[in-house]
Amino acid sequence: MKMKLIRMMFILAACFVWGVNDSKAVEVTLTIDEGVDRPAALETAARNLGQVLTEINRAQQAKTILTTNGLPMDEFSLRSLLRLWAVTPFYCDDEEVVERCWVFRDGTMMVSHIPLIITPQEEDFGVGTYQEAIVEFDARGRLTDFRLALDAHLSESLEHCGSVVEKEKQMVIMQYIERFRTAYNQKDIEFIDQLFSDDALIITGTVVTVRPNKDNNFMRQKVVYNKQSKEQYIRNLRKAFARNKWINVKFSEIGDNGETGGCAGITRSEKNRNMYGVRLHQEWNSSTYSDEGYLFLLWEFPENGGSPIIHVRTWQPEWVGGQRQEPDDDISTLGGFNL
Repeated sequence: MKMKLIRMMFILAACFVWGVNDSKAVEVTLTIDEGVDRPAALETAARNLGQVLTEINRAQQAKTILTTNGLPMDEFSLRSLLRLWAVTPFYCDDEEVVERCWVFRDGTMMVSHIPLIITPQEEDFGVGTYQEAIVEFDARGRLTDFRLALDAHLSESLEHCGSVVEKEKQMVIMQYIERFRTAYNQKDIEFIDQLFSDDALIITGTVVTVRPNKDNNFMRQKVVYNKQSKEQYIRNLRKAFARNKWINVKFSEIGDNGETGGCAGITRSEKNRNMYGVRLHQEWNSSTYSDEGYLFLLWEFPENGGSPIIHVRTWQPEWVGGQRQEPDDDISTLGGFNL
């Protein structure tokens, strides 16, 4: 009887181990555009990405931490992946991933549209939320960045719209907007702090309820705008990160044709050619608070190729008293800041 019990326990343990490790390897195939020279490390990049996605799926299924030892990633991409994983675990939705690979002049590569399903535990995040990842590689095929992608329509509009901004600069702007958004989801306060200039202007609109008075017998809502320094904004953001178990920020497009296919609001200053204004629709969802509104970012991209910085960040609520508001040009365009 004792031997029978031991045998049964062994079988159950074996079944458990088998179930935990029953995550299939993710196979990745990377394609390039016709006429583009095939990078020597293209297959290595595909193999390395497959290895990382396979480990992600294994850890998600086993509900355990990622085993990062030996993963073909540099320190920056590994830190980015771990920050994302710590806030909201996820897995790759496909066992076979076939994606287009962007090849740059210096031999580095980038892949978009890696399908992910976000699966946070013990929170009403929206289990099964679909998002896409962007992965970058060095010329040897090693991963150098792992971040969340922009909304598909926004990404397309940044690639194909806005003739005032040349193609290469659009790609750079895309990368930094993606990293900016990912930093909020990762609660990466250090990265956000580095992006803002020390004298950044930060304006945030808040919806407040106005009580009845002698001039108005009804309760109503209005927007009150608060100006913050970088120090104040970062301090308040730290508190928001601390009180929320998860944060999910999404950007989508706005423009002349609204959010149904119009070009994103991305413009270049005529007075300072290093300055770019980007208008976005932002959805902020977290474990304690949600809102929607219009985000404007004034970026400076130095001529020497250094890291860009944000000089202005403004946010305007989209809904006030049940009424949808249009973006206020006074705080969401280059013209509003005399540029």
